Amino acid sequence: MSSTDISLHKDVHLGHDDHHDDHDHDQSFIEKYIFSQDHKVIAKQFLFAGIFWAVIGGVLSSLFRMQLGFPEATFTFLEPILGKWVDGGKLNPEFYLALVTMHGTIMVFFVLTAGLSGTFSNFLIPLQIGARDMASGFMNMLSFWFFFLASVIMFYSLFLETGPAAGGWTVYPPLSALPQAIAGSGAGMTMWLVSMALFIVSQLLGGVNYITTVINMRTRGLSMTKLPLTIWAFFLTAVLGLLAFPVLFSAALLLIFDRSFGTSFFLSDIYVAGEALTHTGGSPVLFQHLFWFLGHPEVYIVILPTFGIVSEIIATNSRKPIFGYRAMIGSMLGIALLSFVVWAHHMFVSGMNPFLGSVFMFLTLIIAVPSAVKVFNWIATLWRGNINFTPAMLFSVAFVSLFISGGVTGIILGNSALDIQLHDTYFVVAHFHLVMGSAAFFGMFAGVYHWFPKMFGRMMEEKLGYLHFWITFACVYLIFMPMHYIGIAGFPRRYYTWTGFETFNKFMDMNTFITVAAIVAFVAQFFFLFNFVYSIFRGRRATENPWKSNTLEWTTPVNPGHGNWPGPLPVVYRWPYDYSKPGAPEDFIPQNVPFSQTQSSNLPHERDTE
Repeated sequence: MSSTDISLHKDVHLGHDDHHDDHDHDQSFIEKYIFSQDHKVIAKQFLFAGIFWAVIGGVLSSLFRMQLGFPEATFTFLEPILGKWVDGGKLNPEFYLALVTMHGTIMVFFVLTAGLSGTFSNFLIPLQIGARDMASGFMNMLSFWFFFLASVIMFYSLFLETGPAAGGWTVYPPLSALPQAIAGSGAGMTMWLVSMALFIVSQLLGGVNYITTVINMRTRGLSMTKLPLTIWAFFLTAVLGLLAFPVLFSAALLLIFDRSFGTSFFLSDIYVAGEALTHTGGSPVLFQHLFWFLGHPEVYIVILPTFGIVSEIIATNSRKPIFGYRAMIGSMLGIALLSFVVWAHHMFVSGMNPFLGSVFMFLTLIIAVPSAVKVFNWIATLWRGNINFTPAMLFSVAFVSLFISGGVTGIILGNSALDIQLHDTYFVVAHFHLVMGSAAFFGMFAGVYHWFPKMFGRMMEEKLGYLHFWITFACVYLIFMPMHYIGIAGFPRRYYTWTGFETFNKFMDMNTFITVAAIVAFVAQFFFLFNFVYSIFRGRRATENPWKSNTLEWTTPVNPGHGNWPGPLPVVYRWPYDYSKPGAPEDFIPQNVPFSQTQSSNLPHERDTE
């Protein structure tokens, strides 16, 4: 950066200082905590909403797991709660499909997309790049409130007389395109589509803001090659969302047209109760292409932020520089690029040309290479590190374990010949719940435990964190490892009951075991919830830098106001991973410490860089 550029950059930030000094005056409670434009408050709003939705999603999964684990049992205690959806203590089959649909939607979009990215991108981007706030505080606020409106509509749909959407979380037509098909294809599906449209608007507003902030608002001295891996991960996630979510928006819009305005984008030659409908010329496979063009980047929209979070936590708690910093950036870039050209591996059973299937299979297997680079670098960072086993570190190490376990089965499913046999079995359920669902949740938990002191100025209780971790970690493997086995044996997914099939009755005990483990895992999350809420008000007060970390957020006051730094913005001199540097008096050197103050530990190329 030239001296002129630095001067201009500094002037921009000085102007931003003045703006925020004025903004902090005389804010009402509503302006400060509800319709806030402070990125830290908005991050907490996303976090609280994500936790709320995670509880709802967990309740729904517990309900349908009870049906699967105890298919002959009667649950009369549910009748006062669920009303007509429980008949004689048995779940209604259509309601079972609605539970699966809403569980998938809530967990993938409302928790692991909005809850994860909305929390950590909002909270960490300005703090770690040395900015006062996001590029547009107003757009940031709108992003949350569009998500809130989407949440209200989706939540309300749970209580409709005809039930919520029941077409599977992928809402494939024709079931989702014909309101008369089943009860869950009616008003519930309409509200699902409206909610998702608002959700996508929220994600696009947020994504534009994150990208603009990272590119334009980095503090003086902070080049792209000095960014923490968290910022690289959030930046690439926002780019993926900005390119992929509009495709899902178009699919939802065309589906609304088919449902309400008589078009035939996804419908052709349809009969309902023996009556031929007028729809001709459409293709439900077109919807699959549109959905999965978002659906596969969505896997990485969910998992990429946790790559950055886990990288930061592992380096900090290993007291070692991250191994292969530039390779980590390159692997994330490779994953982001490849994620756009592998979508049809979700469609091997759709009747596609085998040659086309082989192309997507080849591209799918290639994506294992950058993923393996990341795993190798995490393990190399841990190797011979002076490890602090905080709850955040335990969740991060477990994340690596889950990512490996789930990733290996992904290589199996990437082979089209094998996928055709396994696609509609529990093998697929186990794969994506390990590699995306559980791994992403573990990364999210790691982030909350690690940055809780900066969010709330207090420490979470470690013993409760350890209890939460060990029960959850054990249960995740107890749930999903057996699913691989029964999936290979052909046990079908999406079935309300399987007791009518003699060949599957031998798996009764294993399904019961999986269900018990799932319910224990869900109950264990209340240890986290109690710890989280209790620590906000009664936790031990945090110091400014409790983990002795190098990134810029730990240079702010314990409870930073709107504007983050009370004085001038910090200047960056070094990369964020100067841990355990030979010759240094301490085992960490923050990014804003000039090389002139660390003469004893400077490397030859670092002595004349200021």
